[in-house]
Amino acid sequence: MIPLTRGTVIRALGPFAAGYFTSYLFRVVNAAISDDLIAELSLSNTDLGLMTSMYLYGFVLFQLPLGLLLDRFGPRLVQTWLLLVAAIGAGLFALGQDTASLAGARLLIGIGLGGCLMSAFKANAMWLPPERLALGNSAVVTFGGLGFLCGTYPANLAADLIGWRALFGILVVFTLLVTTAIFFLVPRRDDDHHPVALSTQLRGYLGIFKDGIFWRVTPMVAAISGTFIAVQTLWATRWMSGVMNLDRHAAGQQLMILGLAFAVGSLSTGLIADAAQRRGIGLKTIVAGAFALYAAAQLAMILALPLPLPVIWVVYGFTGQAANLGYATLGAHFGRQLAGRAQSAANLMLFLASALFQSSIGWVLDHLAAEPAMTKADAYAIALGTLLVLQVLAFSWYVSGRYAIGHRDNAGR
Repeated sequence: MIPLTRGTVIRALGPFAAGYFTSYLFRVVNAAISDDLIAELSLSNTDLGLMTSMYLYGFVLFQLPLGLLLDRFGPRLVQTWLLLVAAIGAGLFALGQDTASLAGARLLIGIGLGGCLMSAFKANAMWLPPERLALGNSAVVTFGGLGFLCGTYPANLAADLIGWRALFGILVVFTLLVTTAIFFLVPRRDDDHHPVALSTQLRGYLGIFKDGIFWRVTPMVAAISGTFIAVQTLWATRWMSGVMNLDRHAAGQQLMILGLAFAVGSLSTGLIADAAQRRGIGLKTIVAGAFALYAAAQLAMILALPLPLPVIWVVYGFTGQAANLGYATLGAHFGRQLAGRAQSAANLMLFLASALFQSSIGWVLDHLAAEPAMTKADAYAIALGTLLVLQVLAFSWYVSGRYAIGHRDNAGR
């Protein structure tokens, strides 16, 4: 057994955090170059939403196989191979000449990066004690916030300077560097590899999908975090352009504020949850407080309230990711042997929701634009308001349940 020193934890978990940084950078970069894509390819809102959401559909396609692979082979090997797939997809995106080829490349990128968060969470479940998972997972999400930050105004400037295709070439190189770090720096553990029969692993999935706690937590994570991803990585920029009349660079600067709040909020949420649990305060209470603020920020967008945009984005970014605390609940409940499958199953639901939300917003905007009396502000209000109603319903279901978290290490290995 490798001794659990601070240096070992950094080597074991740091490269996976860098992987999630990469994942979020790719997730948001289409918002930064959306004006370029629209101008070069004559995209409609529907086209842009669908093409961008292919990244998220790539996540959806691979989540269940991902859980099996993580629990069987460990996050180090799985994430190494997946990042190679992402690098190939990014290269194809840089060379794409039409909407279809770019959509296919973005799907491949999504498959390759679809394991970054779950690999990091699985590594956390392997290396950290259960009571520190909320803090460890939130630290990983913080790196996602930093990736988002780099994918906003800095990506705008880079695209202006060297072009969006050259920007993607640089991203290919960066992805390969992270791949190398995960393969060579992450220490091996004697429990990395689990030669368990596939039929046994599939029975573990059956147990997960029959579990009551899974169905209390997952709809909340999917609705709240799914909306956050769909808006944060594309439609926040388009909303600022269409409703607030900001130009590309001004919108990019505002998005940086959102990204900074996202990074700070991710870490702060983990620290708050860690301290609260030591004082006997449950994660549901933390999620409830954060969701109240997040819903208020969404209402400010829906109603186009005359508030300073930085205020909206600070609240939106700081609180929108708090629903991810549900992953810590699932990891603690299902235990180390099932953590990869349980969290990947939840992630499937999350990214299916976010992909549907992201593409559906574009469809709603295009169809409402055909109505003569409909303004852009009205169209966004209807699209975003519908998503807020779904979030309230899912959150109400989550908090209405009474349950205790137990471990299920022996079930369905």
